[in-house]
Amino acid sequence: MTPTLTAQLSLPGPMAAHIEPAAANGDQRSNDRANRLAVEDRAFHDWYRFVLSFPPHLVRHYLDDFNVGPEDPVLDPFCGTGTTVIEARRRHLSGIGLEANPFAHFASSVKIGWELSPDELLLAAQEIAHTALGILAAQGIGDNAPFASPHMDIPLRRLDPEAERLLLTNSISPLPLHKALVLLDCLNQHRGARFYQHGLLALASALVFKISNLHFGPEVGVGKLKNDVPVVSAWLAEIANMVNDLRTVAGEAYPPAVVHLADARNARAFLCPASIAAVITSPPYPNEKDYTRTTRLESVILGFVKNRAELRSLKKTLLRSNTRGVYVADNDDAWVDQHPEIDRIAKAIEARRIELGKNSGFERMYAKVTRLYFGGMARHLADLRPVLRPGAQLAYVVGDQASYLRVMIRTGQILADIAQTLGYEVQRIDLFRTRFATATREQLREEVVVLRWNGPQEG
Repeated sequence: MTPTLTAQLSLPGPMAAHIEPAAANGDQRSNDRANRLAVEDRAFHDWYRFVLSFPPHLVRHYLDDFNVGPEDPVLDPFCGTGTTVIEARRRHLSGIGLEANPFAHFASSVKIGWELSPDELLLAAQEIAHTALGILAAQGIGDNAPFASPHMDIPLRRLDPEAERLLLTNSISPLPLHKALVLLDCLNQHRGARFYQHGLLALASALVFKISNLHFGPEVGVGKLKNDVPVVSAWLAEIANMVNDLRTVAGEAYPPAVVHLADARNARAFLCPASIAAVITSPPYPNEKDYTRTTRLESVILGFVKNRAELRSLKKTLLRSNTRGVYVADNDDAWVDQHPEIDRIAKAIEARRIELGKNSGFERMYAKVTRLYFGGMARHLADLRPVLRPGAQLAYVVGDQASYLRVMIRTGQILADIAQTLGYEVQRIDLFRTRFATATREQLREEVVVLRWNGPQEG
């Protein structure tokens, strides 16, 4: 029988205070500066990074706060592109990640691959670039001298139509896509080589941030169309960044690090009992963002997702945080079906929907996905307990949301309540930063829920 959560947490005294992590250097209330990647943090993190990733300095703050030592494995169960695992490894700590998105899993795994020879990567990339440029030149296409017109007399390579339908329209223009596919073909000739995955990740980063037409704000969208851009040279620039970073760690021994392709709600299938000393993570927020869209272009072009069936299978392994990832068989909401605050919020969302006459299929699921989100987090926290050492400390970076018809969701407070009901000790809730919500004209808090696991309760 699925357990339910009924208790409601009241945070007295210091738990309710606005505690400010020292790592934010007094600027964490600024949405821009608190989450900015500092110049000194670019190594490895900048190989590929979600726009919405949480910053390395926040991870370092909690590694210090938790007094994590060499014998203390650090887990990020919502690993994303590897911020926590990279920071742990840079400190010669053992880092472990879980990530359900295949492309994000790939990216984070490559970003902790520091054993590759930088010279081997550079020489291989130069040879591949030479081959690709030769093929393009034979077609009358230059790389660094963009064509003035998108109209050409040669047939351009395209994606499979089923894969192409997964992309936002005009995500990438025809000629840059053709160049990228030629380069990808040349790179794929070396599949299985030690440098191959690094080369593939470099192409992913170049695709998103230099070659495509995408822009990133609150949502991923399409910006100004680029009829032609350098592709091979953009890839080589990403390779050069990797080479420079690898040279800084060449010859130095680091503890092993690993990222498992795994659903965070099924953590103990991949982790040893009582093995984890610290958890530092940022799960998705209940904010109607389809996180698979953030990696859609590179996932499709590089072959991680080929059709709608594969995309649907991927979404089923993710925590439910948006209505585009809700399915008939979903039942995580059973974990919180008697939680009073979640019930209040879901009913308020549904009442607002009816009041406003919002009747689309997605709008009808706003209340449901809210319950599924917190139920999924409860399931995750329950499943995590057997792999935690007694005394393990946990930091969950979460944010208040009002995406569902402007009904406020105090995510951190609710998550703390759920954790306490499951036997965790809630130590405090730290304020990381605030964000101004234009829809509600309110400041939304991004917080770090700090927990401790003291072991199973007797009796």
